[in-house]
Amino acid sequence: MPAVNLGATTFEIPENAVRVLLTGYGPTARHPQNPSWLAVAPLNNVILPLDMDPPSPDRMQIVVDVEHPNGFPSNDPQHIHISALQIPPTYDDAFDCVTALHARPPIIPPTNPPSTKIVPPPENGYDFILHIGLAGRGPFRIERLGHKTGYRMKDSSNQYAPIIEFLPEPSALEPSQAEMLDQMRANLAIVGPVSPIDTTVDHPVRGFGKGYESFAEDLHTAIDVEHLVYAMKEQGIEIYSSMDAGHCVSDYTYYCSMAESRRASSRHDKGAQTKVLFMHCCPLGQPFVTGDVTETIRKIILWVCRSDPIRATTLHVKGSPPSV
Repeated sequence: MPAVNLGATTFEIPENAVRVLLTGYGPTARHPQNPSWLAVAPLNNVILPLDMDPPSPDRMQIVVDVEHPNGFPSNDPQHIHISALQIPPTYDDAFDCVTALHARPPIIPPTNPPSTKIVPPPENGYDFILHIGLAGRGPFRIERLGHKTGYRMKDSSNQYAPIIEFLPEPSALEPSQAEMLDQMRANLAIVGPVSPIDTTVDHPVRGFGKGYESFAEDLHTAIDVEHLVYAMKEQGIEIYSSMDAGHCVSDYTYYCSMAESRRASSRHDKGAQTKVLFMHCCPLGQPFVTGDVTETIRKIILWVCRSDPIRATTLHVKGSPPSV
């Protein structure tokens, strides 16, 4: 496939390019090489032609080199540019990274390995942020929503999510016992066995408190997950949608990202809201290998970026906000 060199200092991405940010998690004790990051990293600084009907195999992907500038491809009217960022798998680091990513302009934390360099972010925010996390064995899982509270799982540094200083309405604070068991099984693949003490004591309410009072208990993605899953299944991908992101660092990241996207949109009247989505993948070989996950991510990006809401965003990123 063709390669185009790209320089971070002199290179300018066209204003109509769709800007996508991918995130995966850093190493844990159980996974020194986190499968989520292994799948995300190959897509850093990749350019995909947005309009290909039918697709042309020799133009499906352009890999760019941030060290040597040589211009942006101009064979197509519009492109998708992908950046990849590694997020440390802890509550505190996830919060710091995600809030920075939704600043205007976005702030890229220095969490990537030296070999994975990112071009400067778009001034008015990314069009689409896709978070990838690790779950248990089995098919891919597209998460429909993130939770504000109910975080009882420890992160990779053996720390809990922040304690909430006030108690919201008691409507949906506590997951059911069956939900907790499902969460524990899913997270065993990531953080290892949980002490019996952690599941029996009366925990304080943890999650998002001060600064998030106005946000709902559950935040749903604006992306049409039902149609996305259907489209992926039509391409032979084993995937399903989920209503429970696990009340762990993945869930915490997802809720934070959706909340900050909405906050940024309300503060900065400069275009549409950044679309946010979270997908869980399996450990290596259970059943998918890294290449399978990377290809699925690429297909999801293409599907989302070809949807009308994302494409409309790019027309107004540098200009006046669209009328609604």
